[in-house]
Amino acid sequence: MFHRLMKEITDQVGGLSSQNTELRDFLRTVLQAMAQIIDALSTCVHHVSSLEETPDLRLIRSLPMCILTVLKETFQHCKDSEVVYCGRLSLVADLLQGLFKEAYALHKGLLEVLDKISLDSQASDEEVSDIVTGVAACWCLLPCVSVCVLHTFSWECCTLKISLHTKSLCLFNIALMCCSNPQSAGYLLGYFQPGHCSACKHLEVPHQVGLYCVLLVLLLVVILFLVITFYMVLLRQSLKHRPLVEEHLRHGDLSSSLCDNLLTSFHNCVELAEQIQHAGLQDSTQSTEYKLFQKTAKMCRFFANTLIHYIKEFKYFLTKYCSRFHQLYLQIITKFPPSLCAPALPAALSGELSAAAAVPMDAFLLQLLPLGQFADVVLQVDLQLNPDHELPHCLLLASIVGQLTSQPEEVLQLWYAGSQFPEETPRLPLYKAIFDSFRRCDVERKVPVLLPGVMLKGQAQARVSLHRHICVQLCASIAALPPKHFPMLERCLIDAVLQADTQTALLATDAWCFTARYGSAELCFHHVLLVAQLVKTCPTECYRMSHLGILLKRLVFLMTPKHQEQLVEHFPPSELENRAVWDNILFGALSQDTRLRVEADMISLAQNALTDWRNGGYKMVQVDQVNVALSSLLSVVRGQPSPTAQPAVEMITEVWLRMSPAQVRSCPVLQDTLQLLLPVTAALVKNAEPHILCQALSCLDAVVSGTCPDHLLLAALDFLSSMGKVFVPPESQSPVLPKLSGLFGVLLADKSWLVQQHALEAFSFFAENTNHEEVISQSLCVEETKTRVVRYLSKTLSPQENAELRLQRLREESPVLQKFLQKLESAETACSPPAAESEAAVASEPCPKRPRQESSAEEEYSRYLQTAESALTALQALLQGKGAADPPPPPWLEPRLQELQVLMTRITSSTSKTS
Repeated sequence: MFHRLMKEITDQVGGLSSQNTELRDFLRTVLQAMAQIIDALSTCVHHVSSLEETPDLRLIRSLPMCILTVLKETFQHCKDSEVVYCGRLSLVADLLQGLFKEAYALHKGLLEVLDKISLDSQASDEEVSDIVTGVAACWCLLPCVSVCVLHTFSWECCTLKISLHTKSLCLFNIALMCCSNPQSAGYLLGYFQPGHCSACKHLEVPHQVGLYCVLLVLLLVVILFLVITFYMVLLRQSLKHRPLVEEHLRHGDLSSSLCDNLLTSFHNCVELAEQIQHAGLQDSTQSTEYKLFQKTAKMCRFFANTLIHYIKEFKYFLTKYCSRFHQLYLQIITKFPPSLCAPALPAALSGELSAAAAVPMDAFLLQLLPLGQFADVVLQVDLQLNPDHELPHCLLLASIVGQLTSQPEEVLQLWYAGSQFPEETPRLPLYKAIFDSFRRCDVERKVPVLLPGVMLKGQAQARVSLHRHICVQLCASIAALPPKHFPMLERCLIDAVLQADTQTALLATDAWCFTARYGSAELCFHHVLLVAQLVKTCPTECYRMSHLGILLKRLVFLMTPKHQEQLVEHFPPSELENRAVWDNILFGALSQDTRLRVEADMISLAQNALTDWRNGGYKMVQVDQVNVALSSLLSVVRGQPSPTAQPAVEMITEVWLRMSPAQVRSCPVLQDTLQLLLPVTAALVKNAEPHILCQALSCLDAVVSGTCPDHLLLAALDFLSSMGKVFVPPESQSPVLPKLSGLFGVLLADKSWLVQQHALEAFSFFAENTNHEEVISQSLCVEETKTRVVRYLSKTLSPQENAELRLQRLREESPVLQKFLQKLESAETACSPPAAESEAAVASEPCPKRPRQESSAEEEYSRYLQTAESALTALQALLQGKGAADPPPPPWLEPRLQELQVLMTRITSSTSKTS
């Protein structure tokens, strides 16, 4: 009958008008009859509720279904009233308002009846189905109920004869937009935002009735109350009958609705906070806008807590929606600092917003940790995220690491171990996922973003970098990590150290050093042996060697003296193949006895190499051995002073006397020698003779005047800065000081920003320490160079880049850098096959032929003549530098010189015959 009455209205309403009184009276009579039917059903519901005993569902089974059918049609009719009555709403507005009130009272009574019903384990399938259907139907009615509340206000406006223009602007347009697709009551909240209204700023439209906006605020409160009441009843019913209904509930709809409502109310809170800040009302806590913000924040907190409670009770029915939960977390955390797209809000508003949304996310995450599907989503191998979500994802992983310490072993296995079998969804170990995520936060590291640090007793909480925040979380997790997960931790650490991003490698190095420091001494020793073996087998010119070298330097500091002695036994410094290991160890980290032993072996290795070079006649083909000797010397002399300085001075003196400026300019291998010789000389500059310093400056002048690689220029600047510690004797100043000032002048004017910055630092150090002040003025002959140096010394800042432009530039650079790092890793992987494959290749393939050198005869003549000229010039300088107290030249020198003269005569005659 109710359905026929509804159809009668639909068929007859087209002719409704104020002149057609007969039809108007007929339709009003139909609406009154519908209200009477609803009132009769309400009487039945009231009677059932008044009974003292618990209602038996079998006795009232038809009542809920009948009521739900009537409610659905009633609420739908009220919702569509604007369309159904086509502008003639005022003729029946009072009856529609009454009809809705009766229907809402019936709806409320039905929920009370359902709340009183209890089902036991003996309940039939039909009874369970009735409960599930009733709860689900109530859920479906919620959007209609929410919109009908809006229409109730509209009908009241019609009754009070408020201006149609005002009414349509302020409410009906909003209601029509909401009615188009209202999936949840939270969807409606987006249309109640403080704007630029001239009266009270509640709507972005001009209007006249001030009370109107007050009613809208009250209306919003009513809608919020309806939503909260519904969810409370739904959750209570679900938990009450959980064993019976949990498999029948529409978990997907319920969880999606809660997520949507939470996200919508949260975004509304953010927009309200921004508009309050824009209007300057953040201190007006009694203003209508601030109260609206607080009520919306409470709604947000309610949805968050309800979702957490729902997941807690039905988590294993929600595994298909873990991806949605992951996105929800990212979308909320993105709106809070330190995210780069978070709005800048006042502290009070930000605090309330954080308490409503960010704080519940920890409990939200805690409920999801046992779900394998959630781990699959978070730890998936090729996770593609919006760039704005990279930092929230990294913080999500850090939060997971912090919460795992209180979880059972099966949860730890789920997150720490990664996927174990081919049939599983590929899943990264948690530690590797953290390093990968940190690497992708390239822009945030460069800005840099700051996070709250760890609270220390007696100290204020400091703001720390992302690197330090993640490092603290990692170290805390490692300290509580069960021993069975250490092999996976070690694999993740070594993978992070060997990847191309240096800052990620440094993060892994920090975590590794913590592991070695707070583990056993044997564990530290084992790690040092592992890293040293990797350094020994790693190619010299690659980023992996650099990262491994940094790690090895730091780990040696943590070793016991006994283990340091064992390290010497495993990798004897006297063996050439171990040179790379000791080049990456600071001797200051060694105990006194171990250091003296290692230095003696390294000096002996260098002396043997130089002796072989000397006995071979200082041939160019043996320069590589000289470079090995210089590398060993550099390891010895850097850092703290050592009693081995004098032998090192004698060796570098011998090498400098064999260096020819012309040869250095043309021979790349000699440039490598120069690059090693310069830092050794800089470390021993106070012990070097003036003519050696003059020779060094001559070689530098020859190199700098042409095209020179940056790394050689940087080594040259380190040497030039050390010259500030030397007083040049008056008799040697004329050849030394002009070259010194000339080199500074050239390098300070270099176009490379890297060389220019290092040149400023080197010149500043030289100027602070030197006694030869004339060099300073002679180096600054060019006005532009002088201005640059003055700005650097006075610490004048360059014009700062606009923050927005800088952020945009960093975002544009980030994908380019990531692509370069991936290309670098791919190239190095291709060039560095696994050891087993490399050995197999060597065993199965013949040695490749030496490539033919393509060089012209003229270049060969020039090279050999330069070598001969350099050797003769060095011999002449050695003879002229002999004093009366020095021993005479060896007796075989003169016969050898005569043989050389005969050889020169033959070469000259051969040249004449050829020409």
